[in-house]
Amino acid sequence: MAQYNFVVGDMAGNARRIIEAAEAAHGQGARLLLTPELALCGYAAEDLLLRPAFIDACDDALKQVVAGTAHLKGLHLVVGHPARSHGRGDGALHARSVRTASLYNAASVACAGVVLHTYAKRELPNYQVFDERRYFVPGQGPCVFELPGDDGRALRVGLLICEDAWFDAPAQDAQRAGAEVLAVINASPFHAGKGGEREAHMRARVQATGLPLVYAHLVGGQDEIVFEGRSFVLDAGGALAGRAISFEETLFPVTFEPGSDGWQVQAPMDRAHSAEADLWHALVLGVRDYIGKNGFPGAIIGLSGGIDSALVLAIAVDALGSARVRSVMMPSPYTADISWIDARDMAARLGVRHDEIAIASQFDAFRSSLAPLFEGRPEDTTEENLQARIRGTLLMALSNKFGSIVLTTGNKSEMATGYCTLYGDMAGGFAVIKDVVKTQVFRLARWRNAHDPYGTGSNPIPERIITRPPSAELRPDQKDQDSLPEYEVLDAIIERYMENDLSPQEIVAEGYSRADVDKVVRLIRINEYKRRQAPVGIRVTHRSFGKDWRYPITSRYRA
Repeated sequence: MAQYNFVVGDMAGNARRIIEAAEAAHGQGARLLLTPELALCGYAAEDLLLRPAFIDACDDALKQVVAGTAHLKGLHLVVGHPARSHGRGDGALHARSVRTASLYNAASVACAGVVLHTYAKRELPNYQVFDERRYFVPGQGPCVFELPGDDGRALRVGLLICEDAWFDAPAQDAQRAGAEVLAVINASPFHAGKGGEREAHMRARVQATGLPLVYAHLVGGQDEIVFEGRSFVLDAGGALAGRAISFEETLFPVTFEPGSDGWQVQAPMDRAHSAEADLWHALVLGVRDYIGKNGFPGAIIGLSGGIDSALVLAIAVDALGSARVRSVMMPSPYTADISWIDARDMAARLGVRHDEIAIASQFDAFRSSLAPLFEGRPEDTTEENLQARIRGTLLMALSNKFGSIVLTTGNKSEMATGYCTLYGDMAGGFAVIKDVVKTQVFRLARWRNAHDPYGTGSNPIPERIITRPPSAELRPDQKDQDSLPEYEVLDAIIERYMENDLSPQEIVAEGYSRADVDKVVRLIRINEYKRRQAPVGIRVTHRSFGKDWRYPITSRYRA
């Protein structure tokens, strides 16, 4: 299994990598190489799939792969790619620049320079971040092909694509067509706990068919989604027989040997990781690939001395190394001395360039300019937001001058409730912890201080940053809990209402106060306009404020 990091739209590069993987696999004696779902064009190509020239380029790349592996005697290669459906969906213009679905999400089986079979995905997901019915039509019927063995016995492989294996019919049809093993190629986005869900669902397919199953998965970051790899194989009894390393590329070998009671499976086994470890690796991979695949030279972070920016800095250094990360402290008149000290301390621990730009003079200038217009009105959140917007302007100026992208530091709790400033702390190009609630921010900080997975420095976050009460420091003696419920309560309500669609009544029935629930639900509702203008960020839960959250800004519905 080529658990590789393929790049959307880089058909030539992806084809080259598939050929290289085939040569390496053949050199190890492999008879079959599986690539992930849509490996040839990358996942998810989104509306690029509506462009005929894009599909032409995919067709050319497939020909390149087939020809480039023709010399690998005995090797069967499964390549995921989009394919024209030859009449299923007419491709006629439905509206300007929009075509009706006329493609298959396909996988071709090639050997000795010939495409032997092409299988079309039958179950097309259209939930969460998936939108496959916009682009594809479903396939019909199974695909089973033979792999000759050394002893003359052939292994009959039933091919499935991702969502197919979450339903009974495609696997059962492959079994009835003579399959002895199920081979599933996948591009299944990461969220916390998803790895265990996948293995459980695949185990159900094995138990229903009595067939062993190999699960070949993509790895890498693509805009807001991350694929963690973690390819695996289950034996005919449903037991885990091997698992590839998570969040890294690997050419993962699986061996099937004939035995007295069927095919015996052998494969390496990577250990399972803690929830915090998986989350950390997902965030690091998401940052590394967003910045790397889009060609940014590095990252800039506004380091405040608080927990959120500290966590983002640690993630960024693990992703990019200290030489490509820069932190900037921008104290206002309300910034505590310990914030200066702790920010300097953390930057020194991680070895990043650290600059300080005091914003008191700019803040005074804005207030002076606005004073005639604000006469007779007391200071309020307007002046608080001015400080955030000054900082955002300075960070974006540094980004423009040096080319590095600004990583924003707002967490999911803030994004949900609107405790963030448009064109202020929301200004930037990538929102690293946009899908991480505040309580999880603290857990991740503790985890990172106890582990150094990338060798960039142990215990990077000063203890006082973790233990001091959170504050935006935009007015004297400000604390987050002045106007929000305790984070344990806030995050629990967000999880129930936003992620799991519970009604306010159901949440109150679980023991949360009506006042807290009503306040949080109202804040989520009225701040949709802010979230629409927020930078894209890494999805790590089953529902983020991204592609899988589509609520109208203008609505009179009240829960």
